Amino acid sequence: MSLQIRRALISVSDKTGIVEFGQALADAGVELLSTGDTFKTLKDARVAVKEVAGHTGFPEMMGGRVKTLHPKIHGGILGRRGTDDAVMDANDIPPIDLIVVNLYPFAETIARDDCTDAMAIENIDIGGPAMVRSGAKNHADVLTVTSPQDYAQVMAAMHATQIDLEMRRAFAIKAFRHTAQYDATVAGYLGAQEPLPDSLTLTYRKTADMRYGENPHQAAAFYREVGKPVPGTIANYQQLQGKALSYNNIADTDAALECVKVFDAPACVIVKHANPCGVGLGADLAEAYDKAFATDPTSAFGGIIAFNLPLSGHLLDSILTKQFVEVVIAPSVDSAAVEVAKQKKNVRLLVCGELNAAPRGREIKRVGGGILVQDADETCLDEEALQIVSKHQPSDAQMQDLLFAWKVAWFTKSNAIVYARNLQTVGVGAGQMSRVVSAKVAGLKAAEEGLVVHGAVMASDAFFPFRDGIDAAAEAGIAAVIQPGGSVRDQEVIDAANEHGLAMAFTGVRHFRH
Repeated sequence: MSLQIRRALISVSDKTGIVEFGQALADAGVELLSTGDTFKTLKDARVAVKEVAGHTGFPEMMGGRVKTLHPKIHGGILGRRGTDDAVMDANDIPPIDLIVVNLYPFAETIARDDCTDAMAIENIDIGGPAMVRSGAKNHADVLTVTSPQDYAQVMAAMHATQIDLEMRRAFAIKAFRHTAQYDATVAGYLGAQEPLPDSLTLTYRKTADMRYGENPHQAAAFYREVGKPVPGTIANYQQLQGKALSYNNIADTDAALECVKVFDAPACVIVKHANPCGVGLGADLAEAYDKAFATDPTSAFGGIIAFNLPLSGHLLDSILTKQFVEVVIAPSVDSAAVEVAKQKKNVRLLVCGELNAAPRGREIKRVGGGILVQDADETCLDEEALQIVSKHQPSDAQMQDLLFAWKVAWFTKSNAIVYARNLQTVGVGAGQMSRVVSAKVAGLKAAEEGLVVHGAVMASDAFFPFRDGIDAAAEAGIAAVIQPGGSVRDQEVIDAANEHGLAMAFTGVRHFRH
């Protein structure tokens, strides 16, 4: 049965479209009740409206903290038509059929640079969520609207007398999600310093539906953390050109962006299937790209390219002439780059804002029946704690390459082996069950592209459990190795490095990435 709306309560923080909606309701014969600034906004626009204090006979107080927390309000919302009519009549509680409420801007407040704790606390809404939850609970008799985007639909349904139970239930679900997200945002702010709480409530807002997930039969969407967007992250992207992003595009672009931002020199990272297939540093982005591409042109085909500095149209034109690319992302691009990208309609060109070292926060992994939560792996290494454990000392150039390779291994799936020379990856082995096999894959990649391994360095994301990995590296021509150390056979591995005349550094930090 369609709901007949005779009385509505309107109390909104976001006043977008509220005057027009309020007038449309009044024109339809609906009695309007309102509070505070919303009442003033409607009254100033000459919309017929009654202040809640006049309806309840009880004044607003405490600076507006108490205004709708009254039996005449909540009784009018929660009263079950046909069940509670007598008690409502006895206590002069007219039914309220429509709730139009959105909440104090808590998320927007805490996102402000000048936000203080007192400001945040004052923007915790109490009466609003109570009304929203009351209306949503009693959706059998009440329609609860929490978004200005829904005003047109409500008016259309009213005119067609089609505010049926299905619609009211759908709006109730939306209302409960609204308050749940709000409460989770408040809890997240107040408990921000709590390491791993006993219960975890996550709050994200959908920004886009994906064409599909990892595979065409999987539905997918992209959700962003509620709060101030963090520049230099994938969640802050703006798409300047190209077709819609896919689930895999987002995941791979994130991997490329997180890797490229750890380098201070001009850098390029090319990612395929969440792994760096080529990384290069140079005097400028063009040199960095050439190094990254040369590592593995085959895998770079259809890859994701990330830069850590503004991208020019000249360089983008050179890239698109040389290879097919799915996504190119940079902190910013010039106008010429946008025009170049338009010539390739399927190439997605993204900007993400200035890169920064903001903490990545917690990482979440779904498992059957639950989730795993951990702090993000944000400790690359402590260079002062770096130990040279071999007799042979690395040269300054080798040390630069070792630190470069170590950063690449940090963002490569385990087991990860990275060969590097002259601040360029020459081979990457990722995601193998055996570390020795990863080393062989890195060597195979280098050989395929004619890159010189002799004299290169090697990084391993975890320790070598046996000396065979070092023996294989020496046979390939590796001159220096960086690895965490920590194996019960560390001395055996060190002895192997000394036998082969290799330099070896221990970081004391492991970087498993699954």
